[in-house]
Amino acid sequence: MISEPSRHCTVELQALPSRIGQVRRIVSAQLRYWHLDPLIDHAALGVTELLTNVHRHAQPDKSCTVEIELLLERLTVSVHDHDPRLPTVCDPSTFSTSGRGLALIAAVSESWGVRPSGGTGKVVWFTLPAPPPLFTGRPPHSVYGATTDGPFEPDAVTYLESRTPSVARSAVVG
Repeated sequence: MISEPSRHCTVELQALPSRIGQVRRIVSAQLRYWHLDPLIDHAALGVTELLTNVHRHAQPDKSCTVEIELLLERLTVSVHDHDPRLPTVCDPSTFSTSGRGLALIAAVSESWGVRPSGGTGKVVWFTLPAPPPLFTGRPPHSVYGATTDGPFEPDAVTYLESRTPSVARSAVVG
């Protein structure tokens, strides 16, 4: 489900290794669609770590919901599962091959946390600050309207109105 203007996307899944890569791609595509490309790497890393935790630790099942939401210039990524046990940050040894997920999330995010969810699970979340909007070639709001003459000299307006219309063209960059 995707809705504007609060920019919200929800994906329900089984946290299996094959699904984790798919969710990374969904999150990346959604952030590209929202023009939040600078957040893709950190969001994809964070969602991977959270889904891996669900896969490894959640009981009684591996079903979960991933939610991304852009609100008030903050991207929040959260994962809800059905295991009420709260995660803990580990201090793994130098040679450990796991146990660093929450520490990685803490390192790349602005904030993170966990909250119980109605006695039937928990939500683990992190936030990333949204970058300022990129200039798209359009002003952020209408500058010239029905009550103004616009930026053109009177002769230029006459010239533009008298030109023969050209064929409209568009291009889609893949």
